[in-house]
Amino acid sequence: MTLEIGLVLGILVVAVILFVTEKLRVDLVALMVLLSVALCGLVEPKEALLGFSNPAVVTVWAVFILSGGLTRTGVASRIGHVVLRLAGEREIGLVAAIMLTAGGMSAFMNNVGVAALLLPVVMDITRRIKVPPSKLLIPLAFSSLLGGLVTQIGTPPNILISDALQDFIDQGLLSGEDARPFGLFDFTPVGLAVMLAGVLYMVLIGRHMLPVRNPLAARATADDDIPQLYHLRQLLSVLQIPEDSILAGKSLAESRLGSALGINVIGLTRDRQTRLAPDRQTVLAAGDRLLVEGALDRLRELQGHAYLEVDEESHTLIQLLSAEFSFHEVRLQGSRAIGQTLRQLAFRDRFGANVLAILRDRQPERTNLANLELRAADVLLVHGDERQIAAIEAADELAVSKAEDLTPYGLDDRLMIVHVPGESALLGKTLKEARLGDAAGLTVLGIARDGTRELITSPEATLDIGDILMVEGSPVNVAKVQALRKLEIEPGPAPALDELESDQAGFTEVVLSPRTSLAGKTLQEIHFREKYGLNVIAIYRQGEAIRSNLRNMPLGYSDALLLYGTRRKIKLLGSEPDFIVLTEEAQEPLRLEKAPLAAAIMGLVLVPVILGWLPIYLSAILGATLMILTGCLTMDEAYEYIEWRAVFLIAGMLPLGGALQASGAATFLTSQVVGAVGGYGPYAVVAAIYLVTALGAQVMPTAAVAILMAPIAFNTAQDLGISPHTLLMAVSLSASASFMSPVAHPANILIMGPGGYRFTDYIKVGLPLTLICLVVVLVVLPIVWPF
Repeated sequence: MTLEIGLVLGILVVAVILFVTEKLRVDLVALMVLLSVALCGLVEPKEALLGFSNPAVVTVWAVFILSGGLTRTGVASRIGHVVLRLAGEREIGLVAAIMLTAGGMSAFMNNVGVAALLLPVVMDITRRIKVPPSKLLIPLAFSSLLGGLVTQIGTPPNILISDALQDFIDQGLLSGEDARPFGLFDFTPVGLAVMLAGVLYMVLIGRHMLPVRNPLAARATADDDIPQLYHLRQLLSVLQIPEDSILAGKSLAESRLGSALGINVIGLTRDRQTRLAPDRQTVLAAGDRLLVEGALDRLRELQGHAYLEVDEESHTLIQLLSAEFSFHEVRLQGSRAIGQTLRQLAFRDRFGANVLAILRDRQPERTNLANLELRAADVLLVHGDERQIAAIEAADELAVSKAEDLTPYGLDDRLMIVHVPGESALLGKTLKEARLGDAAGLTVLGIARDGTRELITSPEATLDIGDILMVEGSPVNVAKVQALRKLEIEPGPAPALDELESDQAGFTEVVLSPRTSLAGKTLQEIHFREKYGLNVIAIYRQGEAIRSNLRNMPLGYSDALLLYGTRRKIKLLGSEPDFIVLTEEAQEPLRLEKAPLAAAIMGLVLVPVILGWLPIYLSAILGATLMILTGCLTMDEAYEYIEWRAVFLIAGMLPLGGALQASGAATFLTSQVVGAVGGYGPYAVVAAIYLVTALGAQVMPTAAVAILMAPIAFNTAQDLGISPHTLLMAVSLSASASFMSPVAHPANILIMGPGGYRFTDYIKVGLPLTLICLVVVLVVLPIVWPF
């Protein structure tokens, strides 16, 4: 053990911990690894950056573009349709057809892209033949992983292992017969055997181990299941607007029905005419009957109780100041806050001060500030005490100055005093529980109690009778919430769910796309209702349907969202890169006239590689360029189809793989492997390499596992006199065995929500599959690649 080996192993251990805990993004961890090995002198600075021009990295992003071209021109979807149409309606035939189709396509396309492409197709099949999606979606995800084993370009680990072998040859570490690099179809004999074994297992055994869950897909043809899954029927109600209501003449967006009561208006009846999925600009009228979805707890809580009383007397800004509290301006000085929202920055929780307005381009922004993305030139008007202001001043990324002139912010008509009357529905609630921001758009500057001028600002402060609240907001919004108390709940049974379906409106289901930038953001932050015009009825997460407080829930990759709205809006959502709509009718139109051209380009990529005329990376770049030049893809679409996270992950981790080899750390780890299993023969060594790599692939990115295991496998082969091709092939096959965890691969996460899967489902089905793949590798690998 030398200092260099210790440094390399230390960086490796920290990287693995960060990968497993997911405290940081994997691409950021990879960049940290790159910097660490360079700064520690383990590799030369220029060598640390060579990963970005490495042939493996180039091949990976070029294959992403090729895959995108086949997707946008409809080549892949046509193949999928034809095969699945021939499969019939029996579950056993469908499982086999789905797996063979996805596996075959994944041999030449990005496996996550294949899963995303076929997901709406499979969901439509489940609706048509009334098969629970949980019976078909794990086969879809697993087959996309298995299919990637079949060719050199099928999955990043195959490309990386091929590149590692080429590096060992270039370094003169191999000679003679051993100095032969992997070709395009060198992976096919063993990879195809493993894939077919996986398909056979799922058809005969695995499908019986899959759960019977139907969270979303049967909605269109099995409405009777909906009350059991979402209790939607119990959440449908009809409200009537009284004749004297101030809500008459207000649009749905202005009414605060959603923000104050937490309900969705999904229908409106006026003059015996019902309009489904009214948009936010629909103007309400007295006597309107509103079909709403959601619990009416907040409405019932308001009914019969007062809310807040606005002090009608004039109050100037100076009345809100005290010896402790003051107004300050905060500027962003090239900070990480740019592009973030106040909610994402947890500004209120972090500093305790309130942001009352944002001056942008000399115009004040005073509403929905928590979800406004900050810009470099923004000036934030902040109200707080000395301690809170000092905390802001201590933040390096923020510059604070006393607010000398408040006129530009236009707050004179928005600063007011409200009282908490007796019988208020807010009594006994904390400021946080009262949700005054969501319900009435109010920012509470402080609570004055017992006639003192000392303001209480803690969000945990409990409201009491007679409390005086100093707030920023609009008295009109307070009046609207008061008016909501008078809404009349109509007695009688709720409308049937099939009455909500028409040619113009209906339900649909969506999941986040693997390429989305919305993971971790809330519906409120992305302005989902305003931007897309659709109501989110429920979110299915880890086997549970969640129906309340959806607007403040961060979205996750495994979530499935049940939406309601017009068919036109649903179709528009299908063209958004952040979402996958789980029905084919909503998909973005394909360039079908370019399909023959895209298929020809893909053939043009493969032929020179097979004949040995071009290396795979140049041929892939050629094909990617032709996809764009011929109009199969636009340049912007090409960039969108590249999984940049994977590119940076691989480029950042490659220097660590080189450091493992150069420092002797790989030799050190190899000695541990040889000492543990070397005496049991080559089969035991292959099994050990396979199991270690497969276990690593459950908790780490597959590309990172392949990079780290390649030098260990190579040195083990050298020490034991085993063919390096055999052990490197074992690493490649096992690095893609990400079957036992939903987080092991994006394809697994993608189908988790629509299938209603739980974590244990992947273990129950994936563990036997991993062991079967191991057995096949032990039998077939030595035949094709002898020891």
